[in-house]
Amino acid sequence: METNNQVITPEQLLAHWQGHRNLTRRVIEAFPEEALFNHSIGGMRTFAAMTGELLAIAGPGAKGMATGDWSPLEEDLKPETKEGLLRLWDKATGEINEYWAQIPSAFFQEQTKAFGQYDGTAYSSILYFIDNEIHHRGQGYVYLRSLGIEPPAFWER
Repeated sequence: METNNQVITPEQLLAHWQGHRNLTRRVIEAFPEEALFNHSIGGMRTFAAMTGELLAIAGPGAKGMATGDWSPLEEDLKPETKEGLLRLWDKATGEINEYWAQIPSAFFQEQTKAFGQYDGTAYSSILYFIDNEIHHRGQGYVYLRSLGIEPPAFWER
């Protein structure tokens, strides 16, 4: 007899992702505006540019999961202010919530090709979205520390 014992519900996975997004938003807020767009270390991108990548994945990723519309990644979002970047972040958070509600529970176990690039199950794609955000947020922590700024506690999501 085969059973499918669920470890985490879609609602719990969304709450986990949104917890990470809330923390990343606080990292964006911690940056002085000039440093957000101009500070980098070792040839890495600015944190604003990294955030552009996260924005290209988040809302469109949730939309792709819900609708099957996997438009190409658009990472060239170029807000000129921290306030503009935070508005885009908040818009993406709303899009995630909107599309998440449309994803059938069974779809999380199905194969998908996120953005035409990443083959795997829907849930593994979402875990990749989260892992990628954690990776770039860690880079943001290094940038903040290099500027003498204490980043938000990573466990306060």
